[in-house]
Amino acid sequence: MRKRNLASAVAAAMGVVSTMMVTTAFAVPVTFFGEDLNGPPQNDPNELAATPNADAARATFLSNLVGVGTEDFEALAGAPPITLVFPGAGQATLTGGVGVANSNDGAGRYAISGNNYYYGGSGNFNIAFDTPIAAFGFYGVDIGDYGADLTLVLTDTNGVNSVLSVPLTLGSNGNLSGSVIYFGFYDTATQYTAIAFQNSSGGGDNFGFDDMTIGSLEQVNPVPEPASLALVGLGLAGLGALRRRKA
Repeated sequence: MRKRNLASAVAAAMGVVSTMMVTTAFAVPVTFFGEDLNGPPQNDPNELAATPNADAARATFLSNLVGVGTEDFEALAGAPPITLVFPGAGQATLTGGVGVANSNDGAGRYAISGNNYYYGGSGNFNIAFDTPIAAFGFYGVDIGDYGADLTLVLTDTNGVNSVLSVPLTLGSNGNLSGSVIYFGFYDTATQYTAIAFQNSSGGGDNFGFDDMTIGSLEQVNPVPEPASLALVGLGLAGLGALRRRKA
């Protein structure tokens, strides 16, 4: 009888832990966002000296991944279509937008690392991956200072589209020119073959992008949330108490 009770307790504890991992630590898609706002004057050509919030979001995003690749645009030039290379994670083809830029344009767009970045302009662009991905992240520069938002349209392996809205602060008349965001996500349930970047400006707001990272499903290794870790600890403590009682 004691053996059956112990087995039931183990199963119950493991069941609760599993449920918590799915509903919290492994809720999908899991998103990461950080934002560092620049101030006036309008079209401030000065780059932010530091981007701690965006950098922290990127670090947290990357802590859930292993062996992923980042395209920093340093080896690229010219207008699309452009082949993006993510070492250790695959390749992709970028179409749309303006092209690779290699200096501060004096109107809020600049590189986060190195000298190059992708100038999306005020239009939309698309990234098609050579193999399905489960994680994607990027820096965005000078987004929303004229009130235009940014959305990502994700196309999954079944051809179904879903939309992720980037929760950035919207400015007006260039008052947040040169601000920097980081946005990333991973998804352990669905893989994607393409991502479309959509700019709602209608021609009045120009965006820049840098340091894009992708990861395959095998490269996603989610870090358990504190609540899940606490629950695991409680489950193990309960099992320990049952064993002591049996002894």
